[in-house]
Amino acid sequence: MSAAMPIACLPWYALPETEPAQDALWAVVAHHLRRAGIEAPDTLTRGVAIPGVFCDPDLLVGQCCGYDIVYGFAASLRPLLTPCYAAPGCDGPDYRSFVLVRDDHPAGSLEELRGARCAINSFNSHSGTNALRALVARLARDGRFFASVTVTGAHLRSLDLVRSGEADTMAIDGVLHALLARYRPAALAGTRIIAETAPAPAPPLVTSAAIDPERAMRIRDALMAASHEAVAAGPLAALLIDRLEMLPLTAYDRIVEAEAEALGRGYFELHATSPVRAEP
Repeated sequence: MSAAMPIACLPWYALPETEPAQDALWAVVAHHLRRAGIEAPDTLTRGVAIPGVFCDPDLLVGQCCGYDIVYGFAASLRPLLTPCYAAPGCDGPDYRSFVLVRDDHPAGSLEELRGARCAINSFNSHSGTNALRALVARLARDGRFFASVTVTGAHLRSLDLVRSGEADTMAIDGVLHALLARYRPAALAGTRIIAETAPAPAPPLVTSAAIDPERAMRIRDALMAASHEAVAAGPLAALLIDRLEMLPLTAYDRIVEAEAEALGRGYFELHATSPVRAEP
C-alpha cells in the first residue's frame, strides 16, 4: 500500500436513512482493524467516483457489484466476505433482483412485457442488467425483446422513470428494494413485482488487490470479528445483514455464466454494444 490514509467506502445500499447504521458499524470494524495492527480511517468516505475508488491501491474496505469482481475491476479488487441479507429473495449469501412495473401496467407476466420500455441502471450491473438479460433472453425474438432501453445511472432513477410512466419496467436489486420498503416506502408506491431473477452471490465486501494476501486475511478476520460483536447487532439489522460469509471467487462464476448464456442465445439488447438512449 501507499503512504496515503487507507480508504473505507461502502457505496452499496448507502441511503441517507442507512448512513447512521453504516457509520456505527464502521466504528466497530475500525476498532477491530486497529487491534489487528491495520491503520483504519475514523470515518467512511462518501461521494467519491466509483471507478476511481475501485482502482485505488489505498482501498482498505469497500463493497462492489459481483459484476465488478468478475469483469471491470477483477484485476484491482480482492473479495473479502459476502453479506448474507435478511431480505425477500435472499438465501444465505445469494440475492435476487425483482422486475418491477407500475400497478396499473396491463402485463401479468414477464412475457407480456414484450415491446415494453425498459430502464437499466448500468451495463456493468448484475442486479439491474445482467440478471434481467438472463431472464428475458429466452423470450427474445431476433435478439430483441424491449421496444427501448434507457440507461439511467442508478436504480433509484430507473424507479423514478417507472413510477412516472416514462419507462414500463426495470430490475431492482432485491436488497435495495427491501431497504426502500422499510425506510422509504413512498419510493415503491404504485409499483409491483412481476418476476424474480435467478439467485447469485450478493455484492461482496472487497479490498484493493494491491494489498498482500496476508494483510487481506487480517482485514477479513477483523470484519468477521466485528460482525460478531453485540454492539454491531443493531447496525447490522438496520442494514438487513444477517451475517458475513467467506465465498470462493468461483462462486461468482454464476454471474459470468448468466451473461454467457444470454449472449450465446444472440441476445445483445442489454449489452454495452447495443445502441440505447442514455438519460441526460
